[in-house]
Amino acid sequence: MAKDRPSTLAELRESGYRTRIVKDELRENLVRKLRGRDPLFPGVIGYDDTVLPGIVNAILARQDFILLGLRGQAKSRILRQLVDLLDEEIPILAGSEVNDDPLRPVSRYGRLLVEEHGDEAPVAWLPREARFVEKLATPDVTIADIIGDVDPIKAARGGHVLGDELTMHFGLLPRANRGIFAVNELPDLAGKIQVGLFNILQEGDVQIKGYPVRLSLDLQMVFTANPEDYTARGKIITPLKDRIGAEVRTHYPHAIDLGMEITRQEAWVDRGGIPVKLPDFVAEVVERVAFIARGDKRIDHRSGVSQRMPIAVLEASISNAEQRALSRNEDAVVPRIGDLYAALPSITGKLELEYEGELQGAEPIARELIARAARESFRERAGGADVESVVEYFEEGGALQVSGDAAAEACVAGFEQVPGLLDLVGSVGLAPSSAPAGWRVAGCELVLEALVAERRISRTDEGGYGRARHERPKGKGGKGFDAFGSPGS
Repeated sequence: MAKDRPSTLAELRESGYRTRIVKDELRENLVRKLRGRDPLFPGVIGYDDTVLPGIVNAILARQDFILLGLRGQAKSRILRQLVDLLDEEIPILAGSEVNDDPLRPVSRYGRLLVEEHGDEAPVAWLPREARFVEKLATPDVTIADIIGDVDPIKAARGGHVLGDELTMHFGLLPRANRGIFAVNELPDLAGKIQVGLFNILQEGDVQIKGYPVRLSLDLQMVFTANPEDYTARGKIITPLKDRIGAEVRTHYPHAIDLGMEITRQEAWVDRGGIPVKLPDFVAEVVERVAFIARGDKRIDHRSGVSQRMPIAVLEASISNAEQRALSRNEDAVVPRIGDLYAALPSITGKLELEYEGELQGAEPIARELIARAARESFRERAGGADVESVVEYFEEGGALQVSGDAAAEACVAGFEQVPGLLDLVGSVGLAPSSAPAGWRVAGCELVLEALVAERRISRTDEGGYGRARHERPKGKGGKGFDAFGSPGS
């Protein structure tokens, strides 16, 4: 402990310490950050013009607030970063379970300590990290967990009657006094517990097993919820809902580049072994899988498609490429489009399907999502490229088998058999001839997967490419790859 830090009540008074309620503390520190243009929520991407202004307004207005959003929208991350708006440390009465302010104790323990020791009452210092209390709401949470319960052992050892506050074992809410109390998935909290939350915050008192207990707590309350639970199932009791000052809605990234930035930030890419060289178009395909899934009618929109899905897919794809690089003694890990198929468990495990989707199955849908994502990525990068020579090769009976564990040089040799494929990859800027072999392989696979999505060629589950299994769509006689990846003028 620093020598110049007050350690008694008298020293604290002499230091000129001024007590602030938590909401004032958060507000003043936020104002200072705003004036200094400091980042408010580092690592939270894509919310600068949508979500963060609502949170800032709530804090400036000293309001409790709730974040409404589907899974994987950084709700918990935002709440945990509120700690950075607290002072680095605050004084409390030493030994207090409820972080009693030495100048204004709220518990009986704190008041008795000051009465007994006076100006020599011991003062301890609480770091801001210890002032954030988080609880995941589940139906089995009890009032004892949140508020507290009478402890018969304390009563027996101290010689107190059961109605004495000194016999109470405090729950999470009182222990969060002078800090931030966060409840995740608020609608899952039983109604009677929500009543307890409301009562102690609104009136400052609560009954525990018939004994009235009054605690004037100082808290910033924050919550998260799924909007489907909050609005449709109506599990938040009206008095508590009415007390929450602001309702801020979160969302998934609105643009592919923002999604890619989030995924790249969160995914474990740099493994510390063989260097990972991730083609940007492969990362784009990974992100598009999530974007397309969020708009697919076979996937439950109420559940959402978490941002954790592209993160997991990218990590699994890199792992598959890493496994190949290790077995083939390659000097770099270069993920390909085919590696996304090895990451299918990271997709299927994160999709909640509607009835139609259940009939088709998660894996066929996931395979289709990958092909569609490849098509859209190729369309954005090379919408007017001439792919006719590649298609003709397969229409005339040509076939190509791309093994997932084949070395990059071997794959390049195979792709050379397809007229114009490697030239096409270079001409549209995916991977020029000077690019490493693994990069060129990834570019070739992007072209082939785009053609599979357009049903101009076919793909087996084992990675074999061949003639389309049905009559190809009739174009207007041209050989271009139009804006939708289909034959055009």
